[in-house]
Amino acid sequence: MVLDERSEGSKVDAMPARARIIVGMGTCGIGAGARGVLKSIESELAKQQIQADIVHTGCIGLCSYEVLVDIIIPGRTRVTYKNVKPQTVPLLLEEHVRKGEIVKNHVLSQMVAEEGCEEPYPLVPFFDELIINRPQRKQILRNCGYIDPDSIEEYIARGGYEALKKVLKTMSPEQVIEEVSKSGLRGRGGGGFSTGNKWASCAKYSTDEKFVICNADEGDPGAFMDRSLLEGDPHAVLEGMIIGGYAIGATSGYIYIRAEYPLAVRRIKHTIEQAEKYGFLGENILGSGYSLNIYIKEGAGAFVCGESTALQYSIEGKRGMPRTRPPQSVEAGLWDKPTVLNNVETFANVPLVMNKGAGWYAQMGTDKSKGTKIFSLTGKIKHPGLVEVPMGTTIRQIVFDIGGGIPRKRRFKAVQIGGPSGGCLPESLLDFPIDYESLLEIGAMMGSGSFVVVDDGTCMVEMARFFMDFCARESCGKCPPCRIGTTLMLDILTRITQGMGEEGDIAMLEEMCGEVKTMSLCGLGQSAPNPIKSTLRYFKDEYIAHIRDKICPTATCTALHRYEVIPDKCTKCQACIRNCPVNAISGSKTEVAFIDKAKCIKCNVCYEKCNFLAIK
Repeated sequence: MVLDERSEGSKVDAMPARARIIVGMGTCGIGAGARGVLKSIESELAKQQIQADIVHTGCIGLCSYEVLVDIIIPGRTRVTYKNVKPQTVPLLLEEHVRKGEIVKNHVLSQMVAEEGCEEPYPLVPFFDELIINRPQRKQILRNCGYIDPDSIEEYIARGGYEALKKVLKTMSPEQVIEEVSKSGLRGRGGGGFSTGNKWASCAKYSTDEKFVICNADEGDPGAFMDRSLLEGDPHAVLEGMIIGGYAIGATSGYIYIRAEYPLAVRRIKHTIEQAEKYGFLGENILGSGYSLNIYIKEGAGAFVCGESTALQYSIEGKRGMPRTRPPQSVEAGLWDKPTVLNNVETFANVPLVMNKGAGWYAQMGTDKSKGTKIFSLTGKIKHPGLVEVPMGTTIRQIVFDIGGGIPRKRRFKAVQIGGPSGGCLPESLLDFPIDYESLLEIGAMMGSGSFVVVDDGTCMVEMARFFMDFCARESCGKCPPCRIGTTLMLDILTRITQGMGEEGDIAMLEEMCGEVKTMSLCGLGQSAPNPIKSTLRYFKDEYIAHIRDKICPTATCTALHRYEVIPDKCTKCQACIRNCPVNAISGSKTEVAFIDKAKCIKCNVCYEKCNFLAIK
């Protein structure tokens, strides 16, 4: 039986009657070639006349190992194969499915499935024993990569909707809010505001309509946590949202999701249909008397619509621009009605709190930052992907213990936490714990959870310019401090990276950072200066080198390059002469090459084409 991405899936049996083949079909898996692998599995099963069930699943977090394929033989452990290609499939099916033998060259790990007691394979590491997984504590991601996200039966088999049943049958809305407050759960969208306090503030208002909104408008460069959750475990997000709606007395709900996430959009639509069919959503949920309908609004991709009031305007059909506050959304939000808005990861935490209790949840993390946090680990890192760690985990643990360190023998230089809203933190802070208060103390912020690692070949001035370019482009333009300030700061940074920086530029940037942060209307403008502030704080010497010495220490800014030929290394091969697009290099088979600096456009071609490192 083959299950496509729109099917409802099959109920999890106590023990699979035949082999089960699980293919990672999240966006990262599809990008790595999962569709080709799936097609190969289907054709090879028919060719080898093997009876097996094929199931699609979401991202397990190990994006660098995609395409991932799991094989479960009745009575044996679940085995995960990494970097699977279409041409690998015949061997996996022949050896593992038909003969029951591990293909060691492709195996990643094994795990005991929850269906029963399975016999392990010798000399194959267990999933939790992998170095990349040891510091992690996967609670929110517990189902991602393990279940068919299109199957409500599989979600229910792993305890899904038990929290909702408990809440509706045994708890009042006030008790739900109290439990969430005791847990210490804070909003995972960036601000870190107490979830319980937000719900309590909204619940106190009595009105004919209230709204609960899930913010899935994930716009930070390098962030893909929300997308992966919606692709891999959408029912958990929906269950948390329904519980939140019950707690505040919401009459309707909206999931605001980026249209650029087609798989996540399709999954959440199917999830809503299934929940309605099973009585977990709609009128008189589980016979409790509480009713809630949830709708989907696809965003057009404006970064500013991640801000709560801009998002609500967008749902109303207006231009996505923030408004002044107060009133807060909990008092007058969507269509001027009391509204609670939390992000995807926040809602995914709620069923955990309800099922296991506030005390259990509060044991994870630090005194003020409870629970776990998902980060999307990207950049110059050996093992990029999704990681989930307890609050308080250090930067070093994420970069080196989980991410495997920096590839190609380069050195760690900095990590950008929180996207455009965050800050760049240097090597000296590797052992600093990651939580809301600690990051603010050192000039960064949690943000949505993007975690971009850079090595010693990265220019921090150019990195600040890149993020400021993003913020300037995404500014809605409503308030002058953000509209004008981000543009002016971008102009200064651009001049500096082009070798036209002036002595007063650093002081001007520092002054403008304070003004834009203080006077901007919403979080976009208020946090836009963070990359500049943090790089000036920790990497000011690079700014000085660009401005005073007209040198980029990392040779990233091509406008500051000065190309010279090293006579002793030049072999007179003329590769640089042949490839120079402006004929700025002269020489012959008997003469060392010479670069005419007046003609040179600093395109870097000569440096790239020289195989003898004769150009510096």
